[in-house]
Amino acid sequence: MSLQLSEIFIYPIKSLGGISLNNAVVEQRGLQYDRRMMLVDETGMFLTQRDFPQMALLKTEIINDELFIHHSVNKQSISIPLRELNQYSRKIKVTIWDDECSALIVSDEANEFFSDILNTNCSLVYMPDEEKRIVDPAKKYVTDEHIVSFADSYPFLIIGQSSLDELNRKMPKSLPINRFRPNFVFVGGKPFEEDSWKDFLIGEIKFKAVKPCERCIITTTNQDTAERNEEPLKTLSTFRRPGNKVLFGVNLVACGIGKIRVGDQINLI
Repeated sequence: MSLQLSEIFIYPIKSLGGISLNNAVVEQRGLQYDRRMMLVDETGMFLTQRDFPQMALLKTEIINDELFIHHSVNKQSISIPLRELNQYSRKIKVTIWDDECSALIVSDEANEFFSDILNTNCSLVYMPDEEKRIVDPAKKYVTDEHIVSFADSYPFLIIGQSSLDELNRKMPKSLPINRFRPNFVFVGGKPFEEDSWKDFLIGEIKFKAVKPCERCIITTTNQDTAERNEEPLKTLSTFRRPGNKVLFGVNLVACGIGKIRVGDQINLI
């Protein structure tokens, strides 16, 4: 059965709501705009839905080179001009997992907006073009050098629709794909066949599958209500848990740049 790209998502601000796209630009560090911004606390440590599930209620939209963020419940909103991001001058050090990076503070207005929403002092920062956060510096999984934005570890994540369908078949209640925050979804093929992929093309751009993605508590957060329960980790742990890690989806790096579109064929090499 042929494989076809069915959905594309970006998350302009790490751990906030995503945006569904018909086409996207593949850049060195990920899809254009994907996780180039994130929230950090007063020490520069990154913030996510792991500790602030209410971040799920902050939805994003891009219109005419402007990023709009609105709270789906209290309707507070703010906009950020994307064309000005590399012009910011206030630089700070930020920490994401084991990595320390340079980042630019977006604005006092944004800091006040998010601090009020999350009820904690925080800042919105942007990764400038000159910052090079290296993927897998110990070269445990990736031998050649790649860079990544503020994504957890790798620039891209892909999940097969068949894999989600198989999970939902085992679940007491079906869950949407947004629980897993992928960049790419594809149709065709067998459940979890992406686990065994190595090199493949989406359209004309080559990608390398790195390793299955380890899933965390964010998957248990309802992206519409910010409520949490034990699924899907409870069900996934019954059949997708080698050792102590629950796996779903596959991390990727790209070996080229260019545009991809929903409907592009996926060809294994």
